[in-house]
Amino acid sequence: MNPLQEAAHLTKRDFFTTTANGLGMLGLGSLFSQEPLLAAPQGVPLMRDPLAPKQPNFAPRAKSCIFIFMEGAPSQLDLFDPKPKLNELNGQPLPESLTKNVRFAFIKKESAVLMGSPRKFAKHGESGMEFSDLLPNLAQCADDILQVRSMHTDQFNHHPAQLVLTSGRGTFGLPSMGAWLTYGLGSESHNLPGYVVLTAGRGTSAGTSLWQSGFLPSVYSGVLFRNQGDPVLNLRNPDGISRALQRESLDALASLNATHFEKMQDPEIAARISAYELAFRMQTAAPEFIDISDEKPATLEMYGVNRDDAQIKASRGGGPGQYQNYAKNCLLARRLVERGVRFVNIIHASWDHHSNLDAELAFNSGMADQPIAALLKDLKQRGLLDETLVVIAGEFGRTPLGENRGGSKVVTGRDHHPGAFTILLAGGGIKGGITHGETDEIGWNIVKDPVHINDLHATMLHLFGMDHLRLTHRFQGRDFRLTDVAGKVVKSWLA
Repeated sequence: MNPLQEAAHLTKRDFFTTTANGLGMLGLGSLFSQEPLLAAPQGVPLMRDPLAPKQPNFAPRAKSCIFIFMEGAPSQLDLFDPKPKLNELNGQPLPESLTKNVRFAFIKKESAVLMGSPRKFAKHGESGMEFSDLLPNLAQCADDILQVRSMHTDQFNHHPAQLVLTSGRGTFGLPSMGAWLTYGLGSESHNLPGYVVLTAGRGTSAGTSLWQSGFLPSVYSGVLFRNQGDPVLNLRNPDGISRALQRESLDALASLNATHFEKMQDPEIAARISAYELAFRMQTAAPEFIDISDEKPATLEMYGVNRDDAQIKASRGGGPGQYQNYAKNCLLARRLVERGVRFVNIIHASWDHHSNLDAELAFNSGMADQPIAALLKDLKQRGLLDETLVVIAGEFGRTPLGENRGGSKVVTGRDHHPGAFTILLAGGGIKGGITHGETDEIGWNIVKDPVHINDLHATMLHLFGMDHLRLTHRFQGRDFRLTDVAGKVVKSWLA
């Protein structure tokens, strides 16, 4: 007998002698038959599968969400919100009345001047939505897109603002929006996680806090899939461990956990069992999902999966191979929602252009424009866009002032600007071909229809049939929700 198998059988004998219920055959029937309860051997309590699909508060428009996070905050003034007046005032200072009580990350107020944009903007589609020349492919989808130019947030530094965007507040330990959605609705996917994270670039400043479950059970956390090799580390069995032997070991472990659950009634125990069983099923499902060899050559070409990177001397975009990684992530996102995954996060770092803005924004835009447009077109032609909400956002915007950190006379970038920025939404019950909100003639303040991040979250939940006031979880004596104590549904966005 293989030594590993012998050790495993000895452990199993220990289970037989120390467990009153014996090994049993837990099977976790619901996770194979998609029933809401976890089947257990005689004498062991039934437990509800934490990822079983749940009924929404009212009829939903969306079933899945693909949230494309441009970490670092792209410049809305160079991509989505043209300002001819800003170009006209290029090199001039702002009145002190506008900057007096404003906090900047790096700008030195006394010598800061306005910086225009070299980008060329044009109207697209029947809606006449404006995009810069850096986004020619995305512009083709204008009539399916809602462009929101009046977003604002509470935080002006990256990590806190990223927490606001993903969790509703700039505080550690809160569940992310993907965790809230899977907590409230469960998952339609049987063999893949309800919440999957796909990353490219050099890594976010906020790290795993962007897809955590916080005080919710850990089964609702995002699962990070890798770009190369096995999608999840340690998914394969070690040499000498057969799938049948692994199944027996999991049944024994699940029986012990179920008995412990009967005593403790801790939902984290059910989450643990669910995670073990999901990992077992993912050994087959995950390699199949990540293998894109079954996609048509025309589809791969549409996404740009085999593109070479544009040439640039900069590290902010994340190093070589980003064009292919990003394109593949967009394609994988479509494959995930096809398989019932509730929430997919595509994250790329970094769009944090304090300097070298023209060259680096062009590089990142070239990386993202074609695959995101392909994703929208692909979802639409497959009949999936109506039930898939796509959100494209950074954590804040960029200043109309050029950044003058270090007293340099050459200003080539923009600082953080939480007071006004642009995001895009499409599908999932969103009204396309609409530009919502307006900023002033230089992009400094919002002058029409402001939208806070909490309003975005409330509207997203509404599209999934969830009342953001009712989706709560009691923790440390308080009922928490994704929208905290604020948030309202933006009804003009709804199709």
